[in-house]
Amino acid sequence: MSKPSPHPITRKDLDRLAVPAIISGIAEPVISLVDTAFVGQLDDPTMLGAVGIGSSFFLLVLWVLAQTRSAVLAVVARYYGQQRLEAIAGLVPLAMWTNFGLGLLFLGITYPFAEHIFEAYNASGRQLELTCDYFRIRCFGFPISLAIYALTGAFRGLQNLKWSMWISLAGAGVNLVLNPLLIFGYGPFPAMGIEGSAVASLIAQITMLIACVHVVRTRTPFKLWPSSWRHPEFIPLMRNSGQLFARTMALNVCYYLGNRYATGYGESYIAAHSIAMQIWLFSAFFIDGYAAAGSVLAGRLNGERNWHDLYRVSWQVVRVSIYIGAGLAVVYTLGYRWIGGLFTTDTEVLALFNAVFWMVILTQPINAVAFAFDGIYKGLGNGKILRNVLLVSTFGVFVPAIILGDHLGWKLFAVWIAFLLWMAVRGGQLALAFNRHYGAQAKHD
Repeated sequence: MSKPSPHPITRKDLDRLAVPAIISGIAEPVISLVDTAFVGQLDDPTMLGAVGIGSSFFLLVLWVLAQTRSAVLAVVARYYGQQRLEAIAGLVPLAMWTNFGLGLLFLGITYPFAEHIFEAYNASGRQLELTCDYFRIRCFGFPISLAIYALTGAFRGLQNLKWSMWISLAGAGVNLVLNPLLIFGYGPFPAMGIEGSAVASLIAQITMLIACVHVVRTRTPFKLWPSSWRHPEFIPLMRNSGQLFARTMALNVCYYLGNRYATGYGESYIAAHSIAMQIWLFSAFFIDGYAAAGSVLAGRLNGERNWHDLYRVSWQVVRVSIYIGAGLAVVYTLGYRWIGGLFTTDTEVLALFNAVFWMVILTQPINAVAFAFDGIYKGLGNGKILRNVLLVSTFGVFVPAIILGDHLGWKLFAVWIAFLLWMAVRGGQLALAFNRHYGAQAKHD
C-alpha cells in the first residue's frame, strides 16, 4: 500500500509543467494556422480549401504515427519515478529511429498516391491539383516530425517541458517569417504561392529537429544511436503504441468524414470548414497543455505507485482544463465578428463559417474533459481504454450522427453537431472509467 507523498504535487507544479506544454503543443497547429491565414490573404477559396485539406491530412497521418511519443513518455516517466533512468538509455534512440523509418515509409506511400488520397476527400479539378502541390512538399516532414515526437516524448518523461517549448517556438518563428516571404515573394525570394507555404513549414520542422538533436546531446543521458537494436521495454512500448495507433485511426475517421462531407457541399463550404477546423485543432492543442502536464505526472506517480496523489492530481488537471476551455469559449465569443476575417475576406465563406462557429465555441469546455483524461491515460501507458472509447464514440455516435445530419440536409451543421456529440461521449466514458478504477484504488491507498 502506498502513501501520499510528503511533498504533494500542487497547482504550482502543474502550472510549471503545463505552461511550456501549451506553448510546445500548439506549434504544429500554429504552423498550419499560419499557412491558412497567409494563403487566405490571396482571396482564393480554392487555395484556402487546398491548404485546409492538405494540412488536415498531414496532421492526421502525423497523429496516427506519432503515438510513440506518448508511449515513450509513459516509459521514461515511470523509470524516472523509480529513479532507474540508466535502464532505458538505449530505448529512446531506438524509438527515434523507428519513428524516422516509419515516416520514410509513409512518405513513400503518400507522395505518389496524393491524387487518389485527395480524390477520396471529394477534391477535384484545380482544388485537387493545388492540394497535391501543397501536400507533396509537406509530406517530406513525416520522418522529421516523427523523430521530433519521439525525442520530445523523452523530454516530457524527464519532467522537463521547457526544452520542447523553446524548440517549438523556434519552429513556429521560422515558419512565421518564411511564410509571407515565400508565398508573396520579396527581394531574392520568388512568389511561390501555396507551395511557398509548404516549404516554409518544412524548413520550420527541420529547424526543430536540429534543436532536438542538440538538446539530446547536451542535456540528457540518452544517445542518438542505440548501442543495441533490442530492449526489454521496446515490445511493450510498441504494443502500447499500437493500441494508441488504433485509437487515433478511429479519431481520424471523424476528421476525414468531416472534410469529405464539407468538400462535397462545395468550395466555399470546405473553405469555411477548414477555418473552423484549424481553430478547433489549435484549441485542442492549447487545452492539451494541462493534459500533457497530467500525462507527465501520471507517469511518474504510476512509477511511484502513489494512487492517492494520482487520483487527486488527475481531477485537478481535469478541472483546470475545463477552465481553460471555458476561457477560450469566452474569447472566441467576444471575437465572433472578426475571427473569420483573419483567414479570408470572401463573403460567402465568412457567412458559412459564422453560421457554425458557435458550435466550435460550445465544444471547448466539453473537449477539455476528453483531452485531460486522454493525457492521463497516456501517461499511465493504458492505450487499451483510449482505443476502446474512441471506437465506441466514433462508430456508435459520430458516424451515425453525420450520416443522419447529411440526410436531413443540415450540411456544415451536420458535421459540427457530430463533432459535439462525439466529444461529449468520449469525455463521459473516460471520466466514468477513471473514477471507477482509480477512485477505488485511492480510497484503499
